[in-house]
Amino acid sequence: MPDPNRRNENSRRAILDATRALLAETGYADLTVGAIAARAGAGRQTIYRWWGGKSAVVLDALVDTVAAEGMTLPDSGDLRADLRAVLRATVAEFADPVLSATTRALTIETLADDDLAAQVRDRLLRPQLDAVKDRLRAGGVPPEVDLDLAVELLFGPLYHRWLLRTGPLDQDYADGLVDLVMTAIGDRRSG
Repeated sequence: MPDPNRRNENSRRAILDATRALLAETGYADLTVGAIAARAGAGRQTIYRWWGGKSAVVLDALVDTVAAEGMTLPDSGDLRADLRAVLRATVAEFADPVLSATTRALTIETLADDDLAAQVRDRLLRPQLDAVKDRLRAGGVPPEVDLDLAVELLFGPLYHRWLLRTGPLDQDYADGLVDLVMTAIGDRRSG
């Protein structure tokens, strides 16, 4: 992980902004550290010194985006409806060609790089999944329910279907997952 004490904040911001812009324009596969450096007005050496390579700067750009957007989940008072909204938003992200390609590429890199995998898990995924656990807890899920398992039951099938392309990934599928998981964890209310 980069040493934040050794960075100029303006340069860091320019590099992350350039990374996001280039991801949208060229996609992950064609993104290079040289292109990021040129767009940001920074040296390639700076990027390699602060991040080590393309995947690390992309991860920081994604984490920065998520942090800026916040991790608050909807709380309408209807847990089932709120979870449907979250899973539908995840389906929409997977349907976005740029986000999907970036997520696929980063996923592939995590398979060969244990350190990157740990950073993606801890810095990007865990805060999002913890927010879902907090919403489940606030929504009155019985205390005996393993919230980690409940969250995996919600999101695991989405990722499986997206990664392996085993079937349509749409709002109906997301709603069906929510209904199934809510039934499994003890919520028998209709929704």
